[in-house]
Amino acid sequence: MAAEGMIGIVLAGGLGSRMSPLTKVTNKHLLPVYDKPMIYYPIQTLVRAGVRDILLVTGGNSAGDFLKLLGNGKAFGLEHLDYVYQEGEGGIAAALSLARYYAEGRQMAVVLGDNIIEDDIGPYVEAFQRQGRGAKILLKEVEDPHRFGVAELEGDRVVSIEEKPKEPKSSYAVTGVYLYDDHVFSIVDRLVPSGRGELEITDVNNDYIQRGEMTFDFLEGWWTDAGTFESLLRATLLVARREGAPLERMHHLLASQ
Repeated sequence: MAAEGMIGIVLAGGLGSRMSPLTKVTNKHLLPVYDKPMIYYPIQTLVRAGVRDILLVTGGNSAGDFLKLLGNGKAFGLEHLDYVYQEGEGGIAAALSLARYYAEGRQMAVVLGDNIIEDDIGPYVEAFQRQGRGAKILLKEVEDPHRFGVAELEGDRVVSIEEKPKEPKSSYAVTGVYLYDDHVFSIVDRLVPSGRGELEITDVNNDYIQRGEMTFDFLEGWWTDAGTFESLLRATLLVARREGAPLERMHHLLASQ
């Protein structure tokens, strides 16, 4: 069933400098993950959850390539796909703010363009719709939480989120799926840039936490970002295994070298 009234937002801006030289000629989110461009996966995540009204936020010199690749979203069963352009790099929250005129008055499911998820997020979207207001994040236990925003939990409450902590308070990473009401834009308006000059999505989430309007669920199945060389390889292997690729033959070919 379609997520009635919900808008999906895929954030695929930024310059992807951590993945240079690959990103000297294309946007990070157009790099291949197994047999599809990376950007296919977050769109498929939203479509599988029943979201049919999707906005793609992109930027950089390769922005036009998204239109050539995705068109109006026909390959995903969509009637249309909307686009907005982000100038420069201002952080995830700054990219989200560009969706204001598409999403005001509506709930939204935001997915980072380099996040790849095995699970169907539909049940979490439906739970958030029943929640009615505030925000919901999806958490996943990981071995390297220092790479991510990390949630500190007390029972059934999130009490804080710390961005890339040197000494994480838990092993629960905040995945790149965020469910928000339209109050998120007034929160972004009050943000000040972090030490790295960006408007941080962690600050948005902590605002919701402080107001007692943040809920969370634990994401089932595997999840990975694909924003580093190592995680891009991991994503490719995970998707290949899901799609039934003959990984044993791949390992045999590598071992024979």
